[in-house]
Amino acid sequence: MGKFSADPSLEAKMHQYQIVGRAAPTPKNPTPKIFRMRLFARNVVLAKSRFWYFMKKMNKAKKSGGELLAVNELHDTSPTKVKNYGIWLRYESRTNTHNMYKEFRNVNINGAVGQLYQEMAGRHRANPGSIQIIHATTVPDDKCRREHVQEMHGGTLKFPVIRKMPNAVKKLRTTFKASRPTTFVR
Repeated sequence: MGKFSADPSLEAKMHQYQIVGRAAPTPKNPTPKIFRMRLFARNVVLAKSRFWYFMKKMNKAKKSGGELLAVNELHDTSPTKVKNYGIWLRYESRTNTHNMYKEFRNVNINGAVGQLYQEMAGRHRANPGSIQIIHATTVPDDKCRREHVQEMHGGTLKFPVIRKMPNAVKKLRTTFKASRPTTFVR
């Protein structure tokens, strides 16, 4: 373990991949159509698996009769600035298939998608395999629809400054006090 190793719990759980692939060329179809997908997965292996899952559903191309042309991980352009993300998805519940739109605030899209999976598991009991992300994009402040995202907008946002109270001298310390201590700056 190195001197500056990151805590694994703080690292992004999801990664964004761009996968390009097609059905294998055959004598009947020597130049098959090429497809490009932007997928979210925990690692490259799961991203490839998800690619072939969608290819089999949409284009009748299986992994055994197809080829991958490129697999790239995509990174955000400004991962230090907080942005609003809108995510369109569909998921299968116990009874039906539902379409949804959700908004999150995060510094990168991978974090927002991680939040999405956590929320879907908590609120809707949806396992990651039943969730299909249709579209994920940044949303400007004036286009945000959800109240929990809108309340973070505007320049008047203030947070209390919490500070630790210094301990009293041992001689003056007591178990019970008549007045409550103030733990914030006025």
